[in-house]
Amino acid sequence: MGIHLPFERLLLTLEKQLEDLRRQAHESHIDFSEEIAAIERKIETLRKDAYEKLGIWERIQLARHPQRPYAIDYIERLFCNFEEIHGDRLFGDDGAMICGPAMFQGTPLMVVGQQKGRNVKENIRRNFGCPHPEGYRKALRAMKLAEKFSLPILCLIDTSGAYPGIGSEERHIGEAIAINIREMSTLLVPIIGVVIGEGGSGGALGIGVVDRLLIFENAYYSVISPEGCAAILWNDRTKAPEAAKALRLSPQQLINFSIADEILSEPIGGAHLDHDAAANTLKDAIAKHLKGLFATAPQDLVEARYARYRSIGQPKA
Repeated sequence: MGIHLPFERLLLTLEKQLEDLRRQAHESHIDFSEEIAAIERKIETLRKDAYEKLGIWERIQLARHPQRPYAIDYIERLFCNFEEIHGDRLFGDDGAMICGPAMFQGTPLMVVGQQKGRNVKENIRRNFGCPHPEGYRKALRAMKLAEKFSLPILCLIDTSGAYPGIGSEERHIGEAIAINIREMSTLLVPIIGVVIGEGGSGGALGIGVVDRLLIFENAYYSVISPEGCAAILWNDRTKAPEAAKALRLSPQQLINFSIADEILSEPIGGAHLDHDAAANTLKDAIAKHLKGLFATAPQDLVEARYARYRSIGQPKA
């Protein structure tokens, strides 16, 4: 896996023992099959127990895992004939936001996703997944194009937040997000949003006004990051784990407050361990929700979307 989180250290030790034992068996030609099988069973049991008992802070660490599947990883596995479009026709292109039409199981749709990088060079190009105003304007251009051709829209949400730098402010990041929220609320096509990793602040909401919101079990969706919340409330970013609990960031809380519609399961250990399995889970969910949304008249979609956001936050009985 390459990178291990703090709560994975015991598993890392056992995996190293397993690797050493396999190497010894290969080099010495001695049969260690029983010992290897015993360690494999222990690893499987520990992994299952560990991930069933994860707290919200540990899940946030998984949501930020650098080997977690990003938007492009899902696009490559789920869609064919994806054609990325570039630029907002006003300022420039933004690598943190990728958009374009694609085919999903024979159905054309528009994909809008926030994209992080896996190394320094990619992160500079992708701005660490934090879009500028031109990224949101490009996303809106793609969504308006989708409405023109009656294409459903799929939004893959994965950002710690919109970029807060000087250039971003000069080009009106707040306005860009606000316009997206307004315009998405009136689009006459189905919109599905999926939180695949981080869903931070207005940066996520800028492509998050949807008819159905899905979230992976080790992802989070929040008005602010735990670190930002801790800095405001306690003037101490080290209290981020405490802030995460106060913010009620678990996917189940999002279901309870009618924010999310479905929690998508991940492979044991997290989506970063098996990109294909995570993609298959997402594929089934998209197909299911698209089928239901296609059966709804366009104006009814808009009215239901309005009602959804007027009632959001009301705890379920």
